[in-house]
Parts: sequence; structure tokens; C-alpha cells
Amino acid sequence: MGAMPRLIAIALPTGPRFVHELELAWEDGDCVFPIDVRLSDAAQLAMMKAMRPSILVNQEGRHNRPDGAAVADGDALIVATSGTTGTPKGAILTTEAVEASAHATSAALNVNPAKDFWLACLPVAHVGGLSVIARAMITGTRVEAVASPDPELMQEAIDDGANLVSLVPAALTRVDPKNFRKILLGGSAIPKERPRNSVATYGMTETGSGVVYDGKPLAGVEIDIVDGQIHLRCPMLLRGYRDGTSPLTEDGWFPTGDVGTFDDGVLQVFGRADDVIISGGEKIHPVVVEQLIECHEAVASAAVVGRPDPKWGEAVTALIELSGTAAPSLDELRDLVKTQLPAYAAPHAVEIVESFPRTALGKIQRSKIA
Repeated sequence: MGAMPRLIAIALPTGPRFVHELELAWEDGDCVFPIDVRLSDAAQLAMMKAMRPSILVNQEGRHNRPDGAAVADGDALIVATSGTTGTPKGAILTTEAVEASAHATSAALNVNPAKDFWLACLPVAHVGGLSVIARAMITGTRVEAVASPDPELMQEAIDDGANLVSLVPAALTRVDPKNFRKILLGGSAIPKERPRNSVATYGMTETGSGVVYDGKPLAGVEIDIVDGQIHLRCPMLLRGYRDGTSPLTEDGWFPTGDVGTFDDGVLQVFGRADDVIISGGEKIHPVVVEQLIECHEAVASAAVVGRPDPKWGEAVTALIELSGTAAPSLDELRDLVKTQLPAYAAPHAVEIVESFPRTALGKIQRSKIA
């Protein structure tokens, strides 16, 4: 009878040593929980208390932990959710789920393990960075892991032959997109003007990475719209959370909490259901309004929220970061929004912010601005 699988917490930045430790853990049949090394010591300790690893691997070495708890046979990864809307949970991804994600992604991108070469430069504590390394290992595709999407580090990998990469939109300006055959984009709002060789991905921690590419589901991914909300069912889904709970329905569907439409085989995502603004009895999806406002040359980024209002119930309010010194007028932004949306979706007010609170991947933390 073989040894019971253990949960190995790896507190290392993206890099060759992380890849090596992940390989060792999987060879031993263990499960890995990557810890974000940018968190404070107290936050990292809280993460370990919640996930209960048996072993911690960090820069100082390998440490046994007496409060470790068992994992099930076949569990490959436990990944902390982003925590943008609450306390992060640990999504359990099985070997089967990770392999399904790796093969579906590789098929969609026509990856040739003998010729292609992944660059991993996003944080491995997030599924967008971790999945690059995992899929490369599973498919036998070459991968180089670097600590961050730093221009010099990325260029060194490109010079070495890297031609596939996963990036957040903010990192696009740090590298010439033409250096890659394909660029996966996710983690935050996708810019309308993006490289032709880029792929807009939709997915989350619970799906083990992106499962919809440019609006089209990967092989094996089912999409259903229930009362306007997106539900997913696919072999990439999590088994459950580390705390013993599960977000899945009895028949295996995952309610994402996002709203959208799925017409003619193409998914359109409008944002979180909780973010919907009801103004004058009309439902307004902030993401759609934000995309239009960000078309203004003076706007670097935007977040649209509903402010309490005695007349409208909620007044549509645009918070904007400026790209220059001159701020756009309210009328300018209203006219811009009304070119494609009904007048009720146009903002009633504009607030200038110096910067938005963001996650490590650059996503605006709405819970901190609403």
C-alpha cells in the first residue's frame, strides 16, 4: 500500500525552483498549494492555517507542519481564489481536471510540444500563472518560468525561443506582441484594441484556467445561461473547496456568478451579477459601460458603480483614472456611452480617482470602491 498523499505548500516565486518542486511533488503523488510570496508573513500564515499543508517549501528549505490534513487520492492542486469579493477559498483541482485543461488548451492553440515553448511569467499563486507550468509539464512542452513579466526577463526567454505566453492586459505594453505565436489574455478587462495574435480567455480559479477562448468554449466545455447567469460544466472543474464545501449543483454545473449571453455558440460576459446596477428600474451592466468610457482618450481605466439616489434608486457613477491631465466632461462621457447603449446607462456623475485598488493580476477590486 502506497503512502498517503500529502499537501505540499510551496512559497516560492515563479521560477525554475518552483517548477522543480512541483515536479517532485507530483512524482510522489502529492498535491500542491502555491502560496503568494508577496503576501505578508501574517497573511501567508493565515493561508496555511486555512489550507493545512503537511509540508512547507520556501526559500529556507523544507519544513514539516504538525497541523497538516490529508488530501484525497488524485488531488493535484489547491489554488486560492482571487479573494476580490471575500475571503479566499482553496479550489481543489484533480489530476484529471488539470490534464483536461492542459489538453483542451493545447488543442485550441495547436500546440506542438516538439516546437512550441511556453513562457511562464505570471504569479504561480494564481491559476493564470500556475496553469502555464502545469500544461507544459503535462504535455511535455518546453517551459521557462521567470519571476515577473519584466521586459528584460521576457526578452531573454524570447531570445531562447519562447513563442507562447499568458499575460494580463497591463503587461502587453512591456513586450512586442509580434515575438509570440499566441498570447493568452485574461485576469482583468480585455482591451478592445489588442494584438491579432492574442486570445481573450474567460475562466476562473474554479475552472482551472480559461475555458472559453474568444467567446467560444474549449472542447468538453458546456455553457448554460440560467436567469441571465453563466453556468459552466466541464472536466476542468474543481472537485470542491478545501473547507469541504462545493459550489457545484447536483448535476455538476458551476454557477459562475457572472452574467452574460450565449448565442450562436459565442459567449458574451457582462460582469458579476452582484455588480448589476438598477437605475430607474433598468438593469445596467457596468462592464459594458466601462468599455465605452475607456474609449475616451483621456481615460486610462474606468469603474462604473451605482451610488444611492432618491430619484433613481441607484445613480450610474463613473470612476476614472486619467491618462493625461485634462479630465473629460460628464457630457462627453454620456454622449460616448449613448452611441451604443440606451440613455439610462449613461453616467449621472463622474469621479476622478488617482488609482484603483487592484488584485495582483491587475483586476479592479470592486468591493473596495463601491
